[in-house]
Amino acid sequence: MSDDLFLKIIAREIPADIVYEDDEVLAFRDINPQAPLHVLVIPKRRIPTLNDVEEKDERLVGRLLNVAREIAVDAGYADDGYRVVMNCNEAAGQTVFHIHLHLLAGRALTWPPG
Repeated sequence: MSDDLFLKIIAREIPADIVYEDDEVLAFRDINPQAPLHVLVIPKRRIPTLNDVEEKDERLVGRLLNVAREIAVDAGYADDGYRVVMNCNEAAGQTVFHIHLHLLAGRALTWPPG
């Protein structure tokens, strides 16, 4: 098995509080939440960084955004607002090299994020 933490979550080798799953996407609560709602939305197929996204991945990356929106709507945060963030590489804060969206909501979020 890979050292990819998210692949281990997908394989159920590591527990997670899963809030959404389909054939291509998994979403689960962040273990170190930065907002009342902090969910990670990941593709089940590993793509290490945003730099590795190819044309064939466009639909999948769009699916990640749609799942994030659906979770925000279902949680009641769509009207007040929410943030979706994807970090690329270490200098931007990426710590798991498997693309993922952070969905944050439920508190005022400042800009720039820091």
